[in-house]
Amino acid sequence: MTAAIATASLSALCFGVALVTGRIGLRTLDPRAGAAISIPTATALFALAAPFAFDAEGFSLRAALLFALVGLFFPAIVTLLTFRSNERLGPTVTGAVSGTAPLFALLAAGLFLGEKVPVQAAVACVGILVGIALLSLREGSVRPGFLGWSLLWPLSGALIRGLAQAGAKAGLLLWPNPFAASLIGYSVSSAAILGANQFRRSKKPQAAKHGIAWFAVTGVLNGAAVLLMYAALSLAPVSLVAPVVATYPLVTALTSAVVLREEPLTLRMMAGATIAVLAIVYLVGSTGQP
Repeated sequence: MTAAIATASLSALCFGVALVTGRIGLRTLDPRAGAAISIPTATALFALAAPFAFDAEGFSLRAALLFALVGLFFPAIVTLLTFRSNERLGPTVTGAVSGTAPLFALLAAGLFLGEKVPVQAAVACVGILVGIALLSLREGSVRPGFLGWSLLWPLSGALIRGLAQAGAKAGLLLWPNPFAASLIGYSVSSAAILGANQFRRSKKPQAAKHGIAWFAVTGVLNGAAVLLMYAALSLAPVSLVAPVVATYPLVTALTSAVVLREEPLTLRMMAGATIAVLAIVYLVGSTGQP
């Protein structure tokens, strides 16, 4: 379990930093244009690495189809929803609401995979959500009028992200190949995003070089995060991986405070970070496995 937890933690780190780099990219490009850069960038890197990293041993057509089905929604739709939320609400609030993903992941794992959700995992999820709320929803971080419909952007992304984790786990049970899951999923997502971008009715924005660069970096970070998350899912159940990955808003809030300097560190942030970290320590300690 130690390897799974370490891998899931690295995934959270990449997801968290990607929200900040995506926020910088959104200063010059809209969410759809940004997604049309970030997802194909990651896909291209997976394709370049395929001759060295792809292993067809144990191939399962059913698993490949599951990976493709997941790819229709994740990362494609999740990226669009996250970028849109990031644009409207900022990276910290987006990360806070997106942190509800493990609740959907645990529910889906229980319903579709038959996983028994340990009490420790449920307690850890609650602790993480409380920590993220303290970390993110502080005075001055909520923009006027953001409540209501705007919350549907990150909440919908969290729902799809949670279901995607369960779907990917189902595929990995048949074909435990995280790289194949990432390559197939990203290839389908790229086709969906590029197709949607071609048929957009509104005028495409003029892409600035630095905006393209930031979204390319965001794509690399998100691609690495997904690969690491799938690697963790191939080693451990959703109930262990999902809560650990869900700590990425902690990374986002701290990185935003340092890089964007829009949200200074406060005692509430420090308390939230402490609670989230303690929840993960509790989860890790309760597994009782090496």
